[in-house]
Formats: sequence, C-alpha cells, structure tokens
Amino acid sequence: MSVMNQQSRSDSYAAAGVDITAGYKAVELMKTHIAKTMTAGALSDIGGFGGLFALDLTGITHPVLVSGTDGVGTKLKLAFLMDQHDTVGIDCVAMCVNDIICVGAKPLFFLDYIACGKNVPEKIAQIVSGVAEGCVQSGAALIGGETAEMPGFYPVDEYDLAGFSVGVVDKAKVFDKTKIQPGDVILGLPSSGVHSNGFSLVRKVLDVEHTDLKAPVEALGDKSLGETLLTPTRIYVKSILALMEKVTIKSVSHITGGGFYENIPRSLPQGMTAKIKEADVPVLPIFDLIQAKGNIPRREMFNTFNMGIGMTVVVAKEEADQAMAALQAAGETPVRLGEIVPGDEGVILW
Repeated sequence: MSVMNQQSRSDSYAAAGVDITAGYKAVELMKTHIAKTMTAGALSDIGGFGGLFALDLTGITHPVLVSGTDGVGTKLKLAFLMDQHDTVGIDCVAMCVNDIICVGAKPLFFLDYIACGKNVPEKIAQIVSGVAEGCVQSGAALIGGETAEMPGFYPVDEYDLAGFSVGVVDKAKVFDKTKIQPGDVILGLPSSGVHSNGFSLVRKVLDVEHTDLKAPVEALGDKSLGETLLTPTRIYVKSILALMEKVTIKSVSHITGGGFYENIPRSLPQGMTAKIKEADVPVLPIFDLIQAKGNIPRREMFNTFNMGIGMTVVVAKEEADQAMAALQAAGETPVRLGEIVPGDEGVILW
C-alpha cells in the first residue's frame, strides 16, 4: 500500500460502514489479474481517474467506435449461494463483447463497476479475476473500473456487477443485413449453458434457494445444478473475427434475453425470415430440466433462453461450407440451423 493510502483513513466513515482501506487492498489484490489483460493500446495504470487507450488504426480507412454495456443480472444470486465469485466476471464481459462483435467490431477495452454492501478485498479480487479472464478471451484490455461500497443499500454478502466495452470496426466492414436474401444459410454457435439471462425464471422454477446446489444431478450428466448454472457465458469474439477473414458475414445475432424469437429478427432486414429446424438445435440438458420442472411451453423456452445456441451467423449459401470450416478451425462446433426465406414472421421453428 502506498504512503498516500496509509495516510488516507476515516474512522467516522468506517463507523458508517465504509472501509476506505479495504478498497485500497482490493485494488492491490486485483492488479495481477488486470496485468494479464494489457494490450498494446492500454496506457492506464489502475488507480488513476480515467482509463487511457491509444488507438491503432493501421489498415482501417474509416474507423467506427462501437460500444456495449450490460450486467450479469440475477445469475449473481447463484454466485452468492455457491460462494463462488471467480466466473461471473466472465459473464459480465461476455454480455458486452458478444454484442459489439455482432456488427464486426473488435473489442478494445473494458471497464467494470462493482457495487457491494461490504468491500471484502479477497472477494472483489475474485470477481475481477473473472472480468480479467473474460477480457483475455476477447482480446480487450481492462483499463479501469469502480468498486462502490454501499452499506444499507446492498446486503453485506451481496453485490452487483456491470460493465461496458468499446470496440472498433472499419465502416466498410460493418455487417450489412440488407444484403441478406432467400437461400442464405443460418449457422449456429453452441452455447455453454444458460449464459447470463433468464435467471429470474430459472431460480423460480428450480427453487435454487431451497435446493442442494452441489449435489450431482443425473439429468445433467452427474454435474451439480450449481456448477451447471454458474458455467460462464461463452465469448465468441475471436471466432467471429477469424470468420470475417474467410467469408462475407451478412449478419450476426447474440442470443440473449428473448431467445430466438426476439434476437434473431434484429439481425434480419424487413421481408426476410429465419426458418430454423428445431431438431438441429443442440438443446442442452439444463433446458430440458427447466422446461420439465416449470411445465413451460416449448415456444416460451425458445422465447426466453438460448436453448444451446449462443450466436447465429448468416452467410451466403455458396460460402456456408467454407464458413463451417473456418469456425471449426477457430475451435467452434458450428451447426447448420436453417435458411433465410421470404416473409415477415421473424423466426419460423419447424
């Protein structure tokens, strides 16, 4: 701890529930995690007032900055129940960078915001370790953030986590959904699980507060319910960037809250519909369990969850095989979900 931080202490503030020195300790503990995310453009030293990033515009004719912001949502309740805090940061990053890659933007940097009832430095460092891992997976630098200790506002053992990312894309390379036409192929990139949406329904249906979250569940391949639900959101950035080098991507959709029916139409022009064969969706066991426990209609499942597909990509039919190969080379196991047909239905599942 620096001399300045040793001198900065308020007994009165501590008596009100805010420990300034805990904040300093948390910053020291998280620095090793943050260091792993540093890229060539990162100029910031953690602890300053602003995050600095130098843009490298080599090869970019008309740079466009793209931003995205999101949080983890009530999935955090599972982290509290499991007392596991090193993965939700990946979710936070994923929900942001998976959005900005939907227009072809390469993430540059990320900032997080943690609000808590009590600043326990070791717990904060665990959270940030996940954020840092998400940044490494997406190639973004973690150049700043904020931890706010808010006693009386949050319970002492709880916190909220949100963040935002900024990326860049050459204007000429922004995915253009207006180029979509009938016969184009829809590819799907498998999800790792529920990802980070729909957890209010998940928690209600599975009654997680009154369930042994660490007990093996046969329907989940003997994995525990807690482990399955806390599986972090997959980050697709590097796979999509690799695909951009091989084929012309017409559109990408991040399947988050609202599932297939809300998200896929956002990546389609008017007059075009995604026709998807339901049998080709690699539905994960956790979704079958949720549906059975909650007696939820199948359409509502596809209107709430990703159902096993975290991202969809539309390419021309003649480039579909090349796109599949490129995605496989990038470590994905893509599936052909269907095709584009005329119409304004948005999504047809058959």
